[in-house]
This record gives sequence, C-alpha cells and structure tokens, in this order.
Amino acid sequence: MSRSNVVCASTIAVLALSNAAVAQPVDATMETEIIVTGEKVARSLQDTAASVAVTTDERLEEENIQSLQEIIQRTANMAETYGAAGFTIRGIANRGVSSGGDAPLATIYLDGAALPDGIVGAGPTDTWDLAQIEIFRGPQSTLQGLNALAGAIVLRSQDPTFHWDLKGRAILSEGDTTSFALAGGGPLVADELAFRLAAEKRDSDNFIHNDTRNTPEEPLDSTNVRAKLLWTPDALPALEARLGYTHFKKQAGYTFTYASTAAPDYYDDRVAYGDYPNSSDTRADIVNLELDYEIADRTSLSAVSNYSDVDLRRTYDGDNTAQPVSYGINPARYKTFSQELRLHHDADWVKGLIGAYYYHRDQQTNSESRTLVPTPTNQVSLLLQGAGFDAATAGQLANLYVNALPTIPVQYSADMPMTVETMALFTDGRVELTDQFSVLAGLRYDHERNTVTVTQTATFAGTFPDPAAFGAYAPLITAINGGVQGLVDQASGATPRSTRNFNAWLPKLGAEWAWTDDLSTTFLVQRGYRSGGTTANTARSQAFSYDPEFTWNYELSLRSQWLDGRLTLNANAYYIDWKDQQTTVNFGLNLYDYHTVNAGKSHVYGGEVELTHKIRADIDWYASLGHTRTKFDEFQTNVGSATDLSGLEFPYAPRWTLAAGVNVRFGDGFALNVNGSHRSKVFGDVSRPQEDMRLEARTLVNTKLAYEYENWTVSVFANNLFDEKYKQYEYAATQQALLGAPRVVGVMLEGRL
Repeated sequence: MSRSNVVCASTIAVLALSNAAVAQPVDATMETEIIVTGEKVARSLQDTAASVAVTTDERLEEENIQSLQEIIQRTANMAETYGAAGFTIRGIANRGVSSGGDAPLATIYLDGAALPDGIVGAGPTDTWDLAQIEIFRGPQSTLQGLNALAGAIVLRSQDPTFHWDLKGRAILSEGDTTSFALAGGGPLVADELAFRLAAEKRDSDNFIHNDTRNTPEEPLDSTNVRAKLLWTPDALPALEARLGYTHFKKQAGYTFTYASTAAPDYYDDRVAYGDYPNSSDTRADIVNLELDYEIADRTSLSAVSNYSDVDLRRTYDGDNTAQPVSYGINPARYKTFSQELRLHHDADWVKGLIGAYYYHRDQQTNSESRTLVPTPTNQVSLLLQGAGFDAATAGQLANLYVNALPTIPVQYSADMPMTVETMALFTDGRVELTDQFSVLAGLRYDHERNTVTVTQTATFAGTFPDPAAFGAYAPLITAINGGVQGLVDQASGATPRSTRNFNAWLPKLGAEWAWTDDLSTTFLVQRGYRSGGTTANTARSQAFSYDPEFTWNYELSLRSQWLDGRLTLNANAYYIDWKDQQTTVNFGLNLYDYHTVNAGKSHVYGGEVELTHKIRADIDWYASLGHTRTKFDEFQTNVGSATDLSGLEFPYAPRWTLAAGVNVRFGDGFALNVNGSHRSKVFGDVSRPQEDMRLEARTLVNTKLAYEYENWTVSVFANNLFDEKYKQYEYAATQQALLGAPRVVGVMLEGRL
C-alpha cells in the first residue's frame, strides 16, 4: 500500500468522521487530562514544553500494543534499528550514529531505573500493566544527565490502589505465539497499605526456521513479574512510599536475526542455515523505592532509589552457514545503583526543583569468538617487497598465498571490566513574570569517573598453507606463515587500568508566552552531552582516551487546544548543532589497530506535529507527522584508513514519519481500531556510496475488532494487515537480510473483576 494511498485513506476517514460529528451531540465532560512525569514533576502535557509523545494505558488496550517496538513504529520522528536492537530519536541512534563511544545517547527508564543499553532489545519493556509510556525527543541532559543527548523513554507501571481489581488476558496468534497475563491487587490495610502484582508469560516460534539445526531461529520464552507496594501511613499523612520489584527472564533469538535471501520467495518462506545458535538469554532483577513527603504547603521532598542486576548472554553464528566456521559468545553482567534526592516547590509565581544524584555501575563484559579475517593481500605483498622482490612479483606471490589461505581463522577471547560513577547537582524551574510570560531555566553539574581494563588474546585456529606445496617458494611461504602468525599475535595484549574524570555544565534557558489559556508558544535552548572515555587498541596494547561530545538544541514549541478541549494540536521545531562526535578509526598497522577519537561535526533539524481529536464519546482519532534532516558536516580522519563521512546522512534517520489511527465504538459493545504508520526510506549504514545501503520506505496498517460483554472482551486483530514486505537491513554480499515482521493475525480474550 503506497504512502499516498494511506494519506488519502486517512484523510477520507477523518473527513467522514468529522462530518458525522456535526450532527451529533458531544459530551464535554469526556476529556481526560494527560499528566507527564518524566521531567521529575507532574505536569499536564499542554504545560510541557519538551517534545514528548505519550502513550496511555487506554491506547495500549485499544491498539493491542504489546511491546515498546510497536510504539516506536507509531511515533513521529522515531525508527527501529536492526530490528529490536535499538531505535533512533530525531535520526540519532540510542547507541551512537558512527560506531564510537561507550555511553548511550538515549536511555530507557522503568519506574525510574535506567536500563543498561545492552538490553534495549532484550529487556523488560513489554507493555502489560504499564500505566504510561513517555518518549522525550531532544536532549534531556539537564534533568537526566549524560545518557540522554538524543532523548529518553520513560516507562511507568500501574500503581496499587485501595480498591480490589483483577484483570487477565490470553492471546493466540500466528507464529505459534501465546501470551498469558494477570494483574491485580488491592488493600492490605485499609487506606494505608496496598499491593499490586502483574505477570506475563510469552512464547513464540516466530517466523524464521533454521534448516541446519531444524529449529526456530528466533524462538521466544519470556516471563515478566512485577510487584508493588503503596504505603500512605495514617501516622505520617504527608508521606507516600512506593516499593517495586521486577523480575524478568527471556530466552530468545539474537538481538537481530538474519534470514537468507537466496530463495525467490524468502519473504514467505523465511529460513536460516547457521550451525551455531543465534540466541540471547536475559535475566533482570530491579528494585525501586520512591518516597514523597510534603514538608509544607506547596513544598515537598522526593527520594528515588534504584538497584538493578542484569545478566545477559548472547551467542551468534558469524558466517550464517551450515559449516562450523565462525561463532561468538558475549556474556555481560551489569550491577547498577542510583540515588536521587529532590526538593520541589510549587508557588504561584515560581515552580521548580533542586536535586542531587548519584549513580554507580559495575559492568563486566566478556567475549569469545572464532572469526574469519580476510587475509591482507597488501600486507603480504609489502612483506615480500621487504624481502627484496619487486612490486609485480611480490603481488603475484601474495595472490598465490591468498588463494591458499583466503581467510585467517582467529580464536578470540576478551575480558572488559568497567566501573562508572556519576554525581550531579541539578535544578529546573519556571518563573512567571506576568500572567502570560514565563522564563524557563535549568542547570546541571555532572561529574563522571569511569575506569576500564581490557585483556584480549588471539590465537591462530586453522592450518597454514604447506610450504612444500609451493616448490622453490617454500622458504618464502614459511616466512609469510610466520608473518601471518605475527599479525594474529598482535591482537593479543592487555591495556593497563585506565581511569578518567569528566565534568560538564549543562544549562537550559527558555521563555514561554501564553497567548490564551489554550494556546502557548515556547522557545528553549539547552545543551546535550555524552561523556568521553577510554578505548583499548589491542594492536598497540595501549589505552587511548577520547573527549566528550556536546550538542546545542534550539527548540520552538506550540501547545494548543480547540473545540472546548476536544481537539489538541501540538508541534515542535528544532535545530541541533553537534560537535566533537565520537567515532572509531583504524590507524593502519593492521586490522586490530583501531580506537575511538573525536572527529565529527553534524547538524540535525526538523519537527513534529501531533493531533488528537475526540469527536464524541464513541469516536476519536489521532495523527502525527515527523520530519528530520541529518547531515555530517565535517567528519574526517586522515590517519590510518582514512574516513570521510562529510555530507552523508545518519543511519536509520527517516526524513518523514507519519502515523494515524481511529477508534469507533458502535452497536452494543463493539469497538474498532485502525491505525497505520509510514516511514520513508533510510540508509542502513554510514559508508560510501551510501545509496548501496538504501532501505526502501514501508507502510504498516494494523487493526483490532473487539466485543465487550459484561466483564469479558473478545478481540481479533491483525498487525501489518496488508502484509507489507520490507527489509530493516541487508547484507547483500552474503545474501542475508533482516526482514520486517509479516502479517500476524490473532485472537485475544480479556476478563476483569
């Protein structure tokens, strides 16, 4: 289905519904105000200047949204990268746009706990019993610190209540997919202590079959359990405490799973051939404690404590063939503790907070792999020229050797412990100078201390060419074998323990003009930040440092409501100036001679428009439009293997994103939802020529039809209704691709007490 058809269909549907509303009465009391909490205060969406897309629990249910990835697909100026491996916000990937740096550029928070970026595609981000998802587009560095240069995603689970409730859900869909979920709770002590429990079990074979191992290539077996306590003691009526615990286990395919494109019908018959499992196993335990205490009228104190222990193990087949050629094992362990203390004040003319923050993460990452490294013909030729051969003869002999040993099998192992400690002081607030004009300001001082050590070993894991098979050249082949062994040995080494400190001032300043109670504009300038760090160059057995990178973000926002609050039109326009971008560069000694440097300068601009309209109690619709332009202005390294990315676009940065949806409730208990999203073409990598990595535009349409009777609801749904066939990445040289999910049809049964 083409983009123009989707736009036309959406326009016709909207006009038809609008016309129908003219003759129908409207219930002016049916509006529910959306409250945003991700900026550490509770304020309405219309009072939030930052560009934030909010998905409520009501919308999660209406559209049968089961995962964070589905929300990313339907949000303006967002896109997935490599399947569920990551995402971009305004064209900026959460793990960086140019293969450099260790810290993420956007972070996911679950009930205040920052999830390690390594589990973005494998962590507890399913939406069962979530209260709200808030996606902040643009830097959140003043409030969130160093890991929010691109933005932040804030997930909030449902809080306990002082009335009993219970709900359950069962889903059966294509791909042998099942999901069973329960949630509920109530008071343990009337009006003082309440609890809530939520659990979901999901299983699936998904759609790629491994013909070599005769097993699903991306199976899913996940269990997500959350428990929460709410305490509002009579003895301390100003205190509210929430204690939460999340336990998550997931066995699944690798973060991104390739299918073979060798067959002409690979979209309909998805197969893989790797002999080694492509898998990821995740275990996460997260504890959250939130305390709110009202010190005086309009003044309160908040404390947020988080501890998480995340264990992740990934395995992959490096060659994706039936032969035992290449594989990898990547275990990782993250232990994280954070503590935040905030003082809030909400007076008539000044509203704001001051806070202190502490963060500590112990990270242990390891890797073991067997890899095929292309034999470097040029280096073999140079070795022969050094022995006295002319260039032509050396080239001929090098080609003979490479024909005998086209790739070098190398067995790797590496140990990379890291400790990150952050301390910060911050403030954020608003001063109302008149009834219409307000000044917005914020400032953060961020101090980070990170320590890293890297130990790596590499051994030759194959058989060298037999010198005797080369006749008179046997001594030369023996020498070349020794040279190749030396190349492999250069990849072994250890970098000394390296500790670096980073300090950053992160200001924010803006002004708001409230034209009416329902119309306001804001201009805001703020600084984004990602800290520097240390990378290990194994070829040189040295640790090399790189500096922080910074952005300045200039943003203009519009907040408006019309038709007595039933129609909301919000928009943001932005420009980002980005300097000292971090990138990984090879310095020319050999394939292992690389580390991270600061080499880039870029700019990004665009905007979002989001519209919601509740025509009447039984009909509502929404639409969003995002536009982003990205460009590397200056991105050159002239050492080793020269890199010049100047003029290229960021990977997975669609210029246009479009989404729309409509809900219609009719008959006696029927509800219909239809929603669609469009993403323009993107580039799957940043390299020259970039057109070779072009991924075509795609349009997805989803629908759900539900029937509710008393406390039960039965639904049928279809995701990717028109079975759009699209790729999320293509590795043409090996006939492999990441394919978008096919059409999925399912049924769902829900019950409530």
